[in-house]
Amino acid sequence: MTDLSVPTTGAATTMGAHSPGLALRSLVIGLTAFLTVVDLFATQAILPALTRHYGVTPAAMGFAVNASTFGMATASLVVGFFSPHINRRFGILVSLALLAIPTSLLASAPNLTVFMALRVAQGLCMASAFALTLAYLGEQCSAMDAGGAFAAYITGNVASNLVGRLISAAVADGLGLAWNFYLFAALNLTGAVLVYFSIRRVQPMHAMMPAVSPFAAAIAHWRNPRLRAAFGIGFCILFAFIGTFTFVNFVLVRTPLSLGMMDVGLVYFVFLPSVVTTLLAGRVASWLGTRPTIWGALAIAGLGLPLMLMPHLSEVLIGMVLVGVGTFFAQAAATGFVGQAAADNRGIASGTYLACYFSGGLVGTAVLGRLFDAFGWHACVFGVGVALAAAAMLTFALRR
Repeated sequence: MTDLSVPTTGAATTMGAHSPGLALRSLVIGLTAFLTVVDLFATQAILPALTRHYGVTPAAMGFAVNASTFGMATASLVVGFFSPHINRRFGILVSLALLAIPTSLLASAPNLTVFMALRVAQGLCMASAFALTLAYLGEQCSAMDAGGAFAAYITGNVASNLVGRLISAAVADGLGLAWNFYLFAALNLTGAVLVYFSIRRVQPMHAMMPAVSPFAAAIAHWRNPRLRAAFGIGFCILFAFIGTFTFVNFVLVRTPLSLGMMDVGLVYFVFLPSVVTTLLAGRVASWLGTRPTIWGALAIAGLGLPLMLMPHLSEVLIGMVLVGVGTFFAQAAATGFVGQAAADNRGIASGTYLACYFSGGLVGTAVLGRLFDAFGWHACVFGVGVALAAAAMLTFALRR
């Protein structure tokens, strides 16, 4: 799950005007998004196997795997501050090429501390490539063309949640844990090659340069009560999402469900409806308004929580579908609001939002992991519900 908000004004050139066709362009954009963040949540599909491999508790392994969100929070903030000075193409290329290094080293990580450090490094590289790609699309697409470009990017990111988990489960089950990480390192390099041939050499737009210092701009955004609420909503959404889809893996492999590793991977077809529904979030928010849209999405996610406590796989799967659809939809609406509420320095606003968003994932892993280890799955689900309720309360502040 990843944020997709970026300003789309001030475009200098229409990308589609120079591409062989809109379909091909959309495919390239979607593939770039997919190959950028496919590592982020793919490892969750093999959490039980990693827990056995390192001989640690589910909470410890979950925190180590999701340590990538710390790297993503840090890189999102830094790139948001200094984005106007970074060459888009070069930055994306370097980020994806460097991403392959910690990914491949995960195959031979000797202990959990090294594993966690490598996941942080992955997050730094993924977020850098992710944020710079969004900036590139925002600057190089016309206002009319931007809708299709961002729709393609959204689809690629949501699809990575599904396909990445399927690949990870299948490779780890058939070839072992080490080959899983080698394959994803190869995918990172494939992303770098794709960017090399598909992104033109352009400089950051001078129109996007902030008129004040990045720190002053960030402070101004934090003083805006609507943006402050949106940052909190992003924090709560990934808190809930990661808490659900990290620790449900351990529920799936235990009795009474007792699924195998490949079966756990197949379970993540529950993200398929989200690929379709997330694309509708912008239209629904324009029609109903941001607040009703987020409230409705959070309610859908909340309806899925009691279903995940049931002893039957079908009910658990429906619950996972509802949580996935609801949180992705709320996330898309909230990030769109950030782009509207930030009157200027939108890159810094997006970077701050991403930092809060990914910080929520890291804190969610730590807090809900402790609840899971100490009190079980029911307590973990209760914590997810509290996060969704907090997001709903913060939504009151998102007035026009």
